[in-house]
Amino acid sequence: MFSGLESFILSKLSEYKMPSLAISIVKGRDVVYANAFGFRDVERGLPASPSTVYGIGSITKSFTALAVLKLVEEGRLSLDDYVEKYVPLKIRPMGEAIRIRHLLTHTSGIPALGYAEAFLEGLLGVGDSWEPAAKPQDVLYLVNDAGEWAFEKPGRRFFYLNEGYVLLGAVVEKASGVSYWDYVKKNILKPLGMSRTYLKAEEVEKDNDVAKPYLLDPQSKRLAPARIPFGIGSDGGILSNVLDMAKYVAMLINRGSLGDVYILDRRLLEEAESKHVDIPWKLIGDEGYGYGLIISENFFGKKLVGHGGNVLVYTAYMAYLPQEEVGVTVLANSMGYPMSYIAAYALALALGKDPRQLPFLAREGVIKKLEGVYRGYKGHVSYEVKAKGDVLIARSRLGEELYLLPDEIREDYAKFYTYMRGYKIPVEFYIGEKVKMVLERYLLVK
Repeated sequence: MFSGLESFILSKLSEYKMPSLAISIVKGRDVVYANAFGFRDVERGLPASPSTVYGIGSITKSFTALAVLKLVEEGRLSLDDYVEKYVPLKIRPMGEAIRIRHLLTHTSGIPALGYAEAFLEGLLGVGDSWEPAAKPQDVLYLVNDAGEWAFEKPGRRFFYLNEGYVLLGAVVEKASGVSYWDYVKKNILKPLGMSRTYLKAEEVEKDNDVAKPYLLDPQSKRLAPARIPFGIGSDGGILSNVLDMAKYVAMLINRGSLGDVYILDRRLLEEAESKHVDIPWKLIGDEGYGYGLIISENFFGKKLVGHGGNVLVYTAYMAYLPQEEVGVTVLANSMGYPMSYIAAYALALALGKDPRQLPFLAREGVIKKLEGVYRGYKGHVSYEVKAKGDVLIARSRLGEELYLLPDEIREDYAKFYTYMRGYKIPVEFYIGEKVKMVLERYLLVK
Protein backbone atom coordinates (compact mmCIF):
# COMPACT_ATOMS: atom_id res chain seq x y z
CA MET A 1 0.00 0.00 0.00
CA PHE A 2 2.80 2.40 0.88
CA SER A 3 5.26 1.45 -1.84
CA GLY A 4 7.41 4.41 -2.75
CA LEU A 5 6.76 6.34 0.47
CA GLU A 6 10.20 5.61 1.91
CA SER A 7 12.08 6.73 -1.18
CA PHE A 8 9.96 9.90 -1.37
CA ILE A 9 10.70 10.76 2.26
CA LEU A 10 14.42 10.02 1.99
CA SER A 11 14.72 12.10 -1.17
CA LYS A 12 13.16 15.10 0.60
CA LEU A 13 15.29 14.70 3.72
CA SER A 14 18.36 14.65 1.49
CA GLU A 15 17.27 17.55 -0.69
CA TYR A 16 16.34 19.78 2.26
CA LYS A 17 19.19 18.63 4.53
CA MET A 18 16.80 17.63 7.31
CA PRO A 19 18.17 15.51 10.19
CA SER A 20 15.23 13.14 10.77
CA LEU A 21 11.55 12.39 10.34
CA ALA A 22 9.12 9.93 11.94
CA ILE A 23 5.75 8.86 10.56
CA SER A 24 2.83 6.67 11.64
CA ILE A 25 -0.29 5.70 9.70
CA VAL A 26 -3.43 4.33 11.31
CA LYS A 27 -6.39 2.49 9.82
CA GLY A 28 -9.37 2.21 12.11
CA ARG A 29 -7.82 1.44 15.50
CA ASP A 30 -4.59 -0.09 14.23
CA VAL A 31 -1.17 1.25 13.34
CA VAL A 32 -0.58 -0.11 9.84
CA TYR A 33 2.73 1.65 9.23
CA ALA A 34 5.34 3.29 11.46
CA ASN A 35 8.86 4.23 10.52
CA ALA A 36 11.60 6.80 11.11
CA PHE A 37 14.43 8.09 8.95
CA GLY A 38 17.65 9.91 9.75
CA PHE A 39 19.20 11.00 13.03
CA ARG A 40 17.53 12.19 16.20
CA ASP A 41 21.01 13.39 17.19
CA VAL A 42 23.34 14.08 14.27
CA GLU A 43 26.46 14.77 16.34
CA ARG A 44 26.19 11.48 18.25
CA GLY A 45 24.97 9.49 15.26
CA LEU A 46 21.81 8.35 17.07
CA PRO A 47 19.06 7.16 14.71
CA ALA A 48 15.47 8.24 15.05
CA SER A 49 12.75 5.66 15.71
CA PRO A 50 8.94 5.75 15.75
CA SER A 51 9.16 6.18 19.54
CA THR A 52 11.37 9.29 19.31
CA VAL A 53 9.81 12.40 20.85
CA TYR A 54 9.46 15.61 18.81
CA GLY A 55 7.70 18.92 19.32
CA ILE A 56 4.27 18.92 17.65
CA GLY A 57 3.82 22.71 17.63
CA SER A 58 0.34 23.95 16.84
CA ILE A 59 -1.15 20.46 16.65
CA THR A 60 -1.38 21.28 20.36
CA LYS A 61 -4.34 23.51 19.47
CA SER A 62 -6.44 20.42 18.71
CA PHE A 63 -5.77 19.13 22.24
CA THR A 64 -6.74 22.51 23.67
CA ALA A 65 -9.92 22.57 21.60
CA LEU A 66 -10.83 19.06 22.78
CA ALA A 67 -10.25 20.12 26.39
CA VAL A 68 -12.63 23.06 25.93
CA LEU A 69 -15.24 20.81 24.31
CA LYS A 70 -14.86 18.28 27.13
CA LEU A 71 -15.70 21.08 29.59
CA VAL A 72 -18.73 21.92 27.45
CA GLU A 73 -19.79 18.29 27.68
CA GLU A 74 -19.33 18.40 31.46
CA GLY A 75 -21.52 21.51 31.65
CA ARG A 76 -18.75 23.70 33.04
CA LEU A 77 -18.82 26.24 30.21
CA SER A 78 -20.55 27.19 26.97
CA LEU A 79 -18.91 28.13 23.68
CA ASP A 80 -21.06 31.26 23.75
CA ASP A 81 -19.63 32.36 27.10
CA TYR A 82 -17.60 35.54 27.02
CA VAL A 83 -13.91 34.93 27.57
CA GLU A 84 -13.74 37.70 30.16
CA LYS A 85 -15.98 35.56 32.39
CA TYR A 86 -12.98 33.27 32.92
CA VAL A 87 -9.93 35.48 32.46
CA PRO A 88 -9.25 39.14 33.34
CA LEU A 89 -9.49 40.30 29.72
CA LYS A 90 -10.41 43.94 29.13
CA ILE A 91 -10.14 44.07 25.34
CA ARG A 92 -13.37 44.38 23.29
CA PRO A 93 -12.70 44.51 19.52
CA MET A 94 -14.85 47.25 17.97
CA GLY A 95 -16.81 47.41 21.21
CA GLU A 96 -17.84 43.72 21.31
CA ALA A 97 -16.76 41.08 23.81
CA ILE A 98 -14.99 37.94 22.60
CA ARG A 99 -16.70 34.58 23.04
CA ILE A 100 -14.95 31.24 23.55
CA ARG A 101 -16.00 30.05 20.08
CA HIS A 102 -14.27 33.11 18.58
CA LEU A 103 -10.95 32.01 20.07
CA LEU A 104 -11.45 28.41 18.93
CA THR A 105 -11.98 29.59 15.32
CA HIS A 106 -9.43 32.46 15.37
CA THR A 107 -12.22 34.98 14.76
CA SER A 108 -11.64 37.30 17.71
CA GLY A 109 -11.05 40.20 15.32
CA ILE A 110 -7.49 40.66 16.58
CA PRO A 111 -4.68 40.09 14.04
CA ALA A 112 -1.70 38.07 15.26
CA LEU A 113 0.30 39.84 17.96
CA GLY A 114 3.44 37.80 17.27
CA TYR A 115 4.23 36.78 20.83
CA ALA A 116 5.18 33.22 19.78
CA GLU A 117 7.38 34.46 16.94
CA ALA A 118 9.17 36.92 19.23
CA PHE A 119 9.55 34.31 21.96
CA LEU A 120 10.98 31.67 19.61
CA GLU A 121 13.29 34.05 17.75
CA GLY A 122 14.68 35.42 20.99
CA LEU A 123 15.05 32.04 22.64
CA LEU A 124 16.78 30.52 19.61
CA GLY A 125 18.86 33.60 18.81
CA VAL A 126 17.64 34.01 15.23
CA GLY A 127 16.10 37.47 15.37
CA ASP A 128 16.06 40.80 17.15
CA SER A 129 12.75 40.21 18.94
CA TRP A 130 12.38 38.96 22.47
CA GLU A 131 9.15 38.37 24.34
CA PRO A 132 9.85 36.69 27.71
CA ALA A 133 6.34 35.31 28.14
CA ALA A 134 7.24 32.59 30.62
CA LYS A 135 3.67 31.82 31.69
CA PRO A 136 0.14 32.32 30.32
CA GLN A 137 -0.43 35.29 32.62
CA ASP A 138 2.35 37.14 30.75
CA VAL A 139 0.47 36.65 27.48
CA LEU A 140 -2.72 37.97 29.12
CA TYR A 141 -0.90 41.21 29.88
CA LEU A 142 0.19 41.39 26.24
CA VAL A 143 -3.34 40.83 24.92
CA ASN A 144 -4.81 43.43 27.28
CA ASP A 145 -2.70 46.05 25.51
CA ALA A 146 -3.98 45.04 22.06
CA GLY A 147 -7.21 47.03 21.94
CA GLU A 148 -6.04 49.35 19.19
CA TRP A 149 -4.79 46.38 17.20
CA ALA A 150 -8.28 44.97 16.67
CA PHE A 151 -9.22 45.03 12.99
CA GLU A 152 -12.73 43.59 12.95
CA LYS A 153 -15.62 42.70 15.22
CA PRO A 154 -15.51 39.17 16.66
CA GLY A 155 -16.88 36.38 14.49
CA ARG A 156 -16.35 38.04 11.12
CA ARG A 157 -12.82 37.35 9.96
CA PHE A 158 -10.06 34.76 10.44
CA PHE A 159 -6.79 35.95 11.97
CA TYR A 160 -4.63 33.08 13.20
CA LEU A 161 -3.98 34.04 16.81
CA ASN A 162 -1.62 32.00 18.99
CA GLU A 163 -2.46 34.29 21.86
CA GLY A 164 -6.11 33.21 21.58
CA TYR A 165 -5.20 29.60 22.32
CA VAL A 166 -3.11 30.74 25.29
CA LEU A 167 -6.30 32.39 26.55
CA LEU A 168 -8.19 29.14 25.96
CA GLY A 169 -5.66 27.35 28.15
CA ALA A 170 -6.44 29.87 30.90
CA VAL A 171 -10.17 29.28 30.33
CA VAL A 172 -9.64 25.53 30.80
CA GLU A 173 -7.84 26.18 34.09
CA LYS A 174 -10.52 28.50 35.43
CA ALA A 175 -13.44 26.26 34.40
CA SER A 176 -11.84 22.99 35.55
CA GLY A 177 -10.11 24.18 38.71
CA VAL A 178 -6.86 22.44 37.76
CA SER A 179 -3.92 23.35 35.54
CA TYR A 180 -4.33 23.14 31.77
CA TRP A 181 -1.81 20.34 31.52
CA ASP A 182 -3.30 18.33 34.38
CA TYR A 183 -6.71 18.53 32.69
CA VAL A 184 -5.32 17.41 29.32
CA LYS A 185 -3.39 14.55 30.89
CA LYS A 186 -6.36 13.31 32.94
CA ASN A 187 -8.98 13.59 30.19
CA ILE A 188 -7.05 12.82 26.99
CA LEU A 189 -3.54 11.44 27.46
CA LYS A 190 -3.94 8.94 30.31
CA PRO A 191 -7.15 7.34 29.01
CA LEU A 192 -5.50 6.86 25.58
CA GLY A 193 -2.26 5.54 27.04
CA MET A 194 -0.20 8.43 25.63
CA SER A 195 2.44 7.99 28.32
CA ARG A 196 5.27 9.73 26.45
CA THR A 197 3.52 12.96 25.50
CA TYR A 198 4.84 15.99 27.39
CA LEU A 199 4.63 19.72 27.93
CA LYS A 200 7.05 20.51 30.74
CA ALA A 201 10.84 20.46 30.68
CA GLU A 202 11.07 18.18 33.72
CA GLU A 203 8.98 15.56 31.88
CA VAL A 204 11.04 15.67 28.70
CA GLU A 205 14.39 15.62 30.46
CA LYS A 206 13.58 12.22 31.98
CA ASP A 207 13.07 10.67 28.54
CA ASN A 208 16.15 9.27 26.78
CA ASP A 209 14.63 9.18 23.28
CA VAL A 210 14.01 12.83 22.40
CA ALA A 211 14.95 14.29 19.01
CA LYS A 212 17.57 16.99 19.28
CA PRO A 213 16.19 20.21 17.74
CA TYR A 214 18.02 21.83 14.84
CA LEU A 215 17.87 25.19 13.11
CA LEU A 216 18.18 24.95 9.35
CA ASP A 217 19.73 27.93 7.58
CA PRO A 218 17.47 28.49 4.55
CA GLN A 219 20.35 29.80 2.43
CA SER A 220 23.26 27.49 3.22
CA LYS A 221 21.04 24.51 4.23
CA ARG A 222 23.39 23.96 7.17
CA LEU A 223 22.10 22.49 10.43
CA ALA A 224 22.86 24.08 13.78
CA PRO A 225 21.98 22.36 17.07
CA ALA A 226 19.39 24.35 19.02
CA ARG A 227 17.43 24.12 22.24
CA ILE A 228 13.94 22.83 22.91
CA PRO A 229 11.69 25.89 23.16
CA PHE A 230 10.17 25.16 26.55
CA GLY A 231 7.76 27.80 27.79
CA ILE A 232 5.12 27.50 25.07
CA GLY A 233 1.84 26.14 26.40
CA SER A 234 -1.69 25.50 25.18
CA ASP A 235 -1.04 27.09 21.79
CA GLY A 236 1.90 24.93 20.67
CA GLY A 237 4.04 23.44 23.43
CA ILE A 238 3.27 19.71 23.42
CA LEU A 239 5.96 17.15 22.55
CA SER A 240 5.02 13.62 21.51
CA ASN A 241 5.98 10.71 19.27
CA VAL A 242 4.21 9.16 16.29
CA LEU A 243 3.13 6.06 18.25
CA ASP A 244 1.39 8.12 20.92
CA MET A 245 -0.07 10.36 18.23
CA ALA A 246 -1.37 7.28 16.41
CA LYS A 247 -3.60 6.62 19.45
CA TYR A 248 -4.83 10.20 19.36
CA VAL A 249 -5.57 10.07 15.63
CA ALA A 250 -7.29 6.68 16.02
CA MET A 251 -9.54 8.20 18.69
CA LEU A 252 -10.48 11.03 16.34
CA ILE A 253 -11.13 8.60 13.51
CA ASN A 254 -13.34 6.52 15.79
CA ARG A 255 -15.49 9.53 16.65
CA GLY A 256 -14.17 10.39 20.10
CA SER A 257 -13.61 6.88 21.47
CA LEU A 258 -10.97 4.18 21.18
CA GLY A 259 -12.19 0.74 22.13
CA ASP A 260 -13.56 1.01 25.66
CA VAL A 261 -11.96 4.43 26.14
CA TYR A 262 -14.34 7.37 25.82
CA ILE A 263 -12.91 10.87 25.30
CA LEU A 264 -15.57 13.12 23.75
CA ASP A 265 -19.13 13.05 22.45
CA ARG A 266 -19.27 12.40 18.71
CA ARG A 267 -21.52 15.41 18.12
CA LEU A 268 -19.02 17.80 19.68
CA LEU A 269 -16.12 16.27 17.76
CA GLU A 270 -17.98 16.64 14.47
CA GLU A 271 -18.71 20.27 15.36
CA ALA A 272 -14.94 20.73 15.76
CA GLU A 273 -14.48 19.12 12.33
CA SER A 274 -16.93 21.52 10.63
CA LYS A 275 -15.84 24.62 8.73
CA HIS A 276 -16.73 27.73 10.70
CA VAL A 277 -14.65 30.27 8.81
CA ASP A 278 -12.70 30.46 5.56
CA ILE A 279 -8.90 30.58 5.82
CA PRO A 280 -6.18 31.97 3.53
CA TRP A 281 -4.13 28.74 3.40
CA LYS A 282 -5.25 26.73 0.38
CA LEU A 283 -3.23 23.53 0.11
CA ILE A 284 -6.19 21.66 -1.39
CA GLY A 285 -8.22 24.72 -2.34
CA ASP A 286 -11.33 24.76 -0.16
CA GLU A 287 -9.94 24.79 3.40
CA GLY A 288 -11.79 26.21 6.39
CA TYR A 289 -11.11 26.29 10.14
CA GLY A 290 -13.07 24.37 12.76
CA TYR A 291 -12.04 24.17 16.41
CA GLY A 292 -8.28 23.60 16.44
CA LEU A 293 -8.59 21.75 13.14
CA ILE A 294 -8.38 22.61 9.42
CA ILE A 295 -10.92 21.00 7.13
CA SER A 296 -11.09 20.32 3.38
CA GLU A 297 -13.89 18.46 1.61
CA ASN A 298 -11.93 17.75 -1.56
CA PHE A 299 -8.95 15.49 -0.89
CA PHE A 300 -9.59 13.16 -3.83
CA GLY A 301 -13.26 13.87 -3.12
CA LYS A 302 -12.91 12.92 0.56
CA LYS A 303 -13.10 14.98 3.74
CA LEU A 304 -9.65 15.76 5.18
CA VAL A 305 -9.15 17.03 8.74
CA GLY A 306 -5.80 18.05 10.17
CA HIS A 307 -3.43 20.64 11.58
CA GLY A 308 0.24 21.49 11.27
CA GLY A 309 2.86 22.70 13.71
CA ASN A 310 6.09 24.69 13.48
CA VAL A 311 8.27 25.97 16.32
CA LEU A 312 11.30 26.62 14.03
CA VAL A 313 13.25 23.61 15.34
CA TYR A 314 10.43 21.08 15.11
CA THR A 315 7.80 20.73 12.37
CA ALA A 316 4.77 18.48 12.40
CA TYR A 317 1.52 17.58 10.68
CA MET A 318 -1.45 15.43 11.68
CA ALA A 319 -4.29 14.60 9.30
CA TYR A 320 -7.05 12.04 8.88
CA LEU A 321 -9.91 11.07 6.58
CA PRO A 322 -12.89 10.40 8.91
CA GLN A 323 -15.02 8.47 6.43
CA GLU A 324 -12.12 6.31 5.27
CA GLU A 325 -10.90 5.79 8.86
CA VAL A 326 -7.27 6.46 7.96
CA GLY A 327 -4.88 9.00 9.44
CA VAL A 328 -1.22 10.02 9.59
CA THR A 329 1.22 11.90 11.81
CA VAL A 330 4.58 13.22 10.56
CA LEU A 331 7.19 14.76 12.89
CA ALA A 332 10.64 16.23 12.17
CA ASN A 333 13.39 17.95 14.16
CA SER A 334 13.96 20.90 11.81
CA MET A 335 12.23 22.99 9.22
CA GLY A 336 12.57 22.15 5.53
CA TYR A 337 10.18 20.22 3.33
CA PRO A 338 6.53 20.70 4.39
CA MET A 339 5.26 17.91 6.63
CA SER A 340 1.80 18.47 5.14
CA TYR A 341 3.10 17.36 1.73
CA ILE A 342 4.48 14.12 3.16
CA ALA A 343 1.26 13.46 5.06
CA ALA A 344 -0.80 14.07 1.92
CA TYR A 345 1.50 11.75 -0.04
CA ALA A 346 0.92 8.98 2.51
CA LEU A 347 -2.85 9.49 2.61
CA ALA A 348 -3.04 9.43 -1.18
CA LEU A 349 -1.29 6.06 -1.17
CA ALA A 350 -3.69 4.85 1.52
CA LEU A 351 -6.56 5.69 -0.83
CA GLY A 352 -4.87 3.88 -3.71
CA LYS A 353 -4.31 7.17 -5.55
CA ASP A 354 -1.26 8.55 -7.33
CA PRO A 355 0.16 11.27 -5.04
CA ARG A 356 1.50 13.12 -8.07
CA GLN A 357 -2.12 14.02 -8.86
CA LEU A 358 -2.20 16.24 -5.78
CA PRO A 359 -2.13 19.83 -7.07
CA PHE A 360 0.75 21.00 -4.89
CA LEU A 361 2.90 17.97 -5.70
CA ALA A 362 2.11 18.25 -9.41
CA ARG A 363 3.05 21.94 -9.23
CA GLU A 364 6.25 21.07 -7.39
CA GLY A 365 7.22 18.60 -10.12
CA VAL A 366 6.64 21.11 -12.92
CA ILE A 367 8.53 23.87 -11.11
CA LYS A 368 11.52 21.55 -10.71
CA LYS A 369 11.55 21.03 -14.48
CA LEU A 370 11.74 24.78 -14.99
CA GLU A 371 14.99 25.21 -13.08
CA GLY A 372 18.12 25.67 -15.16
CA VAL A 373 20.01 28.05 -17.45
CA TYR A 374 18.09 29.56 -20.37
CA ARG A 375 19.86 31.08 -23.36
CA GLY A 376 18.59 33.28 -26.14
CA TYR A 377 19.68 33.44 -29.78
CA LYS A 378 23.41 32.60 -30.04
CA GLY A 379 23.63 32.95 -26.25
CA HIS A 380 23.46 36.74 -26.40
CA VAL A 381 21.01 36.78 -23.48
CA SER A 382 20.79 34.28 -20.65
CA TYR A 383 19.01 33.78 -17.36
CA GLU A 384 19.51 31.24 -14.61
CA VAL A 385 16.19 30.12 -13.11
CA LYS A 386 15.95 28.67 -9.61
CA ALA A 387 12.94 27.69 -7.55
CA LYS A 388 12.24 29.03 -4.08
CA GLY A 389 9.07 27.30 -2.97
CA ASP A 390 6.39 28.10 -5.54
CA VAL A 391 8.29 31.17 -6.76
CA LEU A 392 10.96 31.19 -9.46
CA ILE A 393 13.91 33.55 -9.37
CA ALA A 394 15.42 34.41 -12.76
CA ARG A 395 18.89 35.98 -12.57
CA SER A 396 20.46 37.61 -15.62
CA ARG A 397 24.20 37.60 -16.40
CA LEU A 398 24.34 41.17 -15.07
CA GLY A 399 22.92 40.11 -11.73
CA GLU A 400 19.38 41.44 -12.20
CA GLU A 401 16.85 39.28 -10.32
CA LEU A 402 13.25 38.81 -11.37
CA TYR A 403 10.77 37.12 -9.06
CA LEU A 404 8.29 35.04 -11.06
CA LEU A 405 4.92 34.51 -9.35
CA PRO A 406 2.83 31.53 -10.55
CA ASP A 407 -0.45 32.10 -12.35
CA GLU A 408 -1.12 28.86 -14.22
CA ILE A 409 0.82 25.61 -14.05
CA ARG A 410 0.25 22.51 -16.19
CA GLU A 411 2.48 19.64 -17.22
CA ASP A 412 3.12 21.17 -20.64
CA TYR A 413 2.78 24.88 -19.90
CA ALA A 414 3.33 27.33 -17.07
CA LYS A 415 2.61 31.04 -16.81
CA PHE A 416 4.13 33.38 -14.27
CA TYR A 417 4.16 37.13 -13.72
CA THR A 418 7.00 39.44 -12.76
CA TYR A 419 7.68 43.14 -12.56
CA MET A 420 10.37 44.65 -14.74
CA ARG A 421 11.15 48.35 -14.43
CA GLY A 422 7.70 48.91 -12.99
CA TYR A 423 5.83 46.97 -15.69
CA LYS A 424 3.89 43.78 -14.99
CA ILE A 425 5.27 41.20 -17.44
CA PRO A 426 3.97 37.69 -18.20
CA VAL A 427 6.61 34.95 -18.31
CA GLU A 428 5.65 31.76 -20.14
CA PHE A 429 7.24 28.32 -20.16
CA TYR A 430 6.50 25.77 -22.88
CA ILE A 431 7.46 22.29 -21.63
CA GLY A 432 8.33 19.62 -24.18
CA GLU A 433 11.53 17.85 -25.20
CA LYS A 434 13.11 21.21 -24.50
CA VAL A 435 11.80 23.85 -22.12
CA LYS A 436 11.32 27.25 -23.73
CA MET A 437 10.84 30.49 -21.82
CA VAL A 438 9.24 33.61 -23.28
CA LEU A 439 10.32 36.60 -21.21
CA GLU A 440 9.20 40.00 -22.45
CA ARG A 441 10.87 40.30 -25.92
CA TYR A 442 13.08 37.21 -25.61
CA LEU A 443 12.73 33.54 -26.45
CA LEU A 444 15.15 31.52 -24.33
CA VAL A 445 15.76 27.76 -24.35
CA LYS A 446 16.89 25.70 -21.37
